[in-house]
Amino acid sequence: MAYVQKPKFQPIEHLEKVRKGHIKKIPEWMIKKINTEFVKGFRFLSKYRKSVSILGSARTTLNPKIYQEATKLAHDLSKMGFTIMTGGGPGIMEAANKGAYEANGQSVGINIRLPFEQRTNQYVKESEDFSYFFTRKVMLEYAAHIYVFFPGGFGTLDELFEMMTLTQTHKIKPVAIILVNKEFWQPLLDWIKTTLYEKSKTIDEKDMEIYHLVDNAADAYQQIAELSKIGDFFN
Repeated sequence: MAYVQKPKFQPIEHLEKVRKGHIKKIPEWMIKKINTEFVKGFRFLSKYRKSVSILGSARTTLNPKIYQEATKLAHDLSKMGFTIMTGGGPGIMEAANKGAYEANGQSVGINIRLPFEQRTNQYVKESEDFSYFFTRKVMLEYAAHIYVFFPGGFGTLDELFEMMTLTQTHKIKPVAIILVNKEFWQPLLDWIKTTLYEKSKTIDEKDMEIYHLVDNAADAYQQIAELSKIGDFFN
């Protein structure tokens, strides 16, 4: 059999333009813009003392029952006096803002400016927009004391693991992380337990106490109602 030489690795086209030792310079205007976004973001969030962030898929193809659960939870929490925070977009975010809006509560969106994809949903009463994903992400991570995660995709998982990591490493004050819908989340939590904890030992047993799994909006509401009885939780 004739020997066939494998082609040498060809670097991605845009990497060919990178010179060895070259350091990309950040324009001064960009640094100022990033700083401005952080300042205005933290000022915006400082208005809301008692808030819940509700996160989940932006896709409208999600099971309508899950959308309804998010609406119900946000509605009931608004009646309890909670501000409802979302990413301001469609899907679960819209569902949560809708619940707060219909309860005449504070319905807040922390949005990202994109050319075509993201829009602020019609149920947001107050919002702040961001140009950079990382500044918006920091705002979402400091927006609330309670984080409720409904089913979602990569973006939702990214936010979930970010919050779990910040809590695990004590980089933020303790927050409640509640996962809604056992059918969706249980396989992931089983993998965390069997692969990360039992097999690989990459997390501690106590790390699995960072989050709480519930099946529906009613269960999530009950957990949050119990937390609200703790006097200094929202300080």
